[in-house]
Amino acid sequence: MGLLTELHDAILVGDAKNAHAVTQTALEAGMRPMDLISGGMVPAMNEVGRLFEAEDYFVPELLLAGRAMKSAMELLRPLIAASGEKLGARVIIGTVKGDLHDIGKNIVASMLEGSGFEVIDLGADVAPERFVAAVEERDPHVLCMSALLTVTMPAMRTTIQALENAGLRSRVKVLIGGAPVTDQYAREIGADGYSDNAGGAVTLVKNLCTLVRA
Repeated sequence: MGLLTELHDAILVGDAKNAHAVTQTALEAGMRPMDLISGGMVPAMNEVGRLFEAEDYFVPELLLAGRAMKSAMELLRPLIAASGEKLGARVIIGTVKGDLHDIGKNIVASMLEGSGFEVIDLGADVAPERFVAAVEERDPHVLCMSALLTVTMPAMRTTIQALENAGLRSRVKVLIGGAPVTDQYAREIGADGYSDNAGGAVTLVKNLCTLVRA
């Protein structure tokens, strides 16, 4: 079994320890970090998304796969930064102000990173001003916001308005999601898209990134 296949399988079954070990072995063998991402990690996370959509995987499996992917990325990030190579499009993600729920957001962040995106995770309870500052400082292609509570959903509208007021709205695509969020609500508040699951969110981000500036 090749190292790329071993890495793929370790992520697919959520074996963080083996994913880290295989990545280390591959690097010592002279394999390029970006080749490990494109040849092992991206296909694995794509398969995780497919299994989730087919209801063969559930939230626990997504979390384990994300953890395994992160264990491999811990070794790759500094090497990629030092080489000057770049990951895919930059995505900022966070749970909106007043909402401390982050499991869904964490799953989406992991799947995005495993799909080759550069992910900046602002965490939970993120104020509109912090989203705006992050967009201004990091110049992302896409901003993803999540909310699990109906009472925190209005913070999504407030954040989009804050981006408008700061003159930044045209610079970034906005994607929203979370249990109470709907496609109708996304349209009402001026978001660029909505997804009700992690796999769909990754697909939507990929689609949105074809529409933004290079």
